[in-house]
Amino acid sequence: MSNAASTDTKTQLLDVAEKMFAERGFASTTLRSVVNEAGANLAAVHYHFGSKEELLRAVVARISQPVVKQQLRRLSELEGQSESPSVEAILTAFLAPCLEFIVQDEGSRMVRAQFMGRCRTEPEPIQSIANSEFGAIEEASLDALQRALPEQSRSRLRWKLDLVVAALVRVQTEAGKPNALLQSSAPKDVQQTISQLVNFMAAGMRE
Repeated sequence: MSNAASTDTKTQLLDVAEKMFAERGFASTTLRSVVNEAGANLAAVHYHFGSKEELLRAVVARISQPVVKQQLRRLSELEGQSESPSVEAILTAFLAPCLEFIVQDEGSRMVRAQFMGRCRTEPEPIQSIANSEFGAIEEASLDALQRALPEQSRSRLRWKLDLVVAALVRVQTEAGKPNALLQSSAPKDVQQTISQLVNFMAAGMRE
């Protein structure tokens, strides 16, 4: 198998796995169903990933790494400003990359939103895999919030940030459904969703 063909097979397996994990969940997605849909074989999965859990980890990493990179960059830019960043600015730096990422791939926008939400609500060990991938940005965000709200303890801010994550997960898993906050993956709808979330959550952060 050429390097190009190997890369194409790996990408196809990741794309199919992301879709199936989003729609069915980890337990209800079998390796055989992934390889059949991808037009590959079990040997290809074992060659590229080793197991279903490692395949899931690779799908999570493919999404989380660029998102966390953007989140950290935005937080760093805020820290570089002369004035202390507002709670709204910190929450925007945390939330916007998660939701903006889903509009980058027109063919799988809603699937990606649903996958990002679902992987944070799956039973162990899947939830731990997702949490480990996003852990760095949560600690960096807590540092920024601690500076913006010095009167609040870190433990208090932590459970508030947990609620922010829970709300984000809800928005992602319900994306595109009737009465959902995020009705479509159109850029204007995504930006409106970010604004609504930030305005709502900033008030709670200050309580």
